Amino acid sequence: MVAPADVDDVMALVGWARRHRVPLVPRGGGTSLDGESVPADGSVVVDLSGWNAVLEVDPEERWARVGPGVVNRDLQEALRPHDLFFPPNPGSWTTSTIGGNVGTNASGPRSFRYGPTRAWVREVEAVLGTGERARFGARVAKRSVGPDLLHLLVGSEGTLGIVTEVTVRLAQRPPLREGWVLSLPEDVSLGTLACRLARASGTGLSAVEYLDRGSASALTETRPTGWPTGSALLLLEIEAEGAGEASARRNRVRAALREVGVAGRPTVFSDADELWTIRGASGEVLEERMGRHVREDVAVPLGRIDALVRTLEEVARAANVRFYLYGHLGEGSLHPNYVIDPTTSAADTIRAAVLTASLRLGGTVSAEHGIGRLKTPFLARELGGTAVGLLSAVKRHCDPDGILNPGKLYPSPGRAAGRGPSRSPSGSVNAAARRR
Repeated sequence: MVAPADVDDVMALVGWARRHRVPLVPRGGGTSLDGESVPADGSVVVDLSGWNAVLEVDPEERWARVGPGVVNRDLQEALRPHDLFFPPNPGSWTTSTIGGNVGTNASGPRSFRYGPTRAWVREVEAVLGTGERARFGARVAKRSVGPDLLHLLVGSEGTLGIVTEVTVRLAQRPPLREGWVLSLPEDVSLGTLACRLARASGTGLSAVEYLDRGSASALTETRPTGWPTGSALLLLEIEAEGAGEASARRNRVRAALREVGVAGRPTVFSDADELWTIRGASGEVLEERMGRHVREDVAVPLGRIDALVRTLEEVARAANVRFYLYGHLGEGSLHPNYVIDPTTSAADTIRAAVLTASLRLGGTVSAEHGIGRLKTPFLARELGGTAVGLLSAVKRHCDPDGILNPGKLYPSPGRAAGRGPSRSPSGSVNAAARRR
């Protein structure tokens, strides 16, 4: 592992890696779930967690320039004095970094209203696999200069360049942002509920989340939640400018919920961030209770959520394993969890069944966790051969030797992966980079 001190270090490191055909794997918080930051044999991990400075904040134009190692929650805290925030808040927001959020196009509960990371990135500086330093995007609000190269980099999982700086857009922090937790009756259609809340107007909803009974019970048994027990749960976030608007929006949310059979009183969190910190522990809690397991990330159109859930449950019954489900209901984005050793062939069968079901229902094999190395075989099935060919052409241009995070997202040219690391005569990766 190396920890470059500055951009010059990164450029020199890439040059060294090209000469010696050594793979480089950028790493921030290491919270990715599909193997994005897992190094191939013989790789050098490029640790960017120390690049954690908020370099500049422009409260008037609402943008911030940050290092790729800035933790999502730390950025939110740095923006509080300006009454601004960075909308993407993945469940791992307490440890995931902005560079990692960019690499996987991370989302989170608030993507119901605000969208994923891609919608909030204005400019990225990166060192490509050629060793060249390049900037993508611009700080201006809009620009029409050819195809949008910036969005090629967002979601590229470190396969095109090593991100060294990010400029993100910011939003005004609402004066009121409260979280709700409600029990869900067993006979409620999740698809109907999601569609009703998605089309409701004037509610101020910025998040619509779901925990099945097992996931909710696991949280309440291991974390001090203070919310209802014994049922599946609906988690909401409501934003408002003042008390009057908040009251009206609460009433509209209650009316929409009553229409689909959800009429209980909510447990209210005056600070929704407290709710999302608890909700973000879902994966960790299930890991504690179940040990290693298959955790997937798929999304389908809202009207097909119930069909997806039925299929996910059928997969669990066929494999005779325990099943837990949670996710971003308002976007049809769900995380099924199966209690089985993820390294077994049976786990591969489960994963394939889940991903195939999502595609069959018009969905995606990854809503927010990326492709990594686990889902690479499914990329062409979703995008088609022509699109994958275009992506591969971009990869060859940006990384002609295939040294950047090989084996992830799509096949890399050449064969840098799997070789033992070559050494320069001095035996060091880079004179200015320190080993860990």
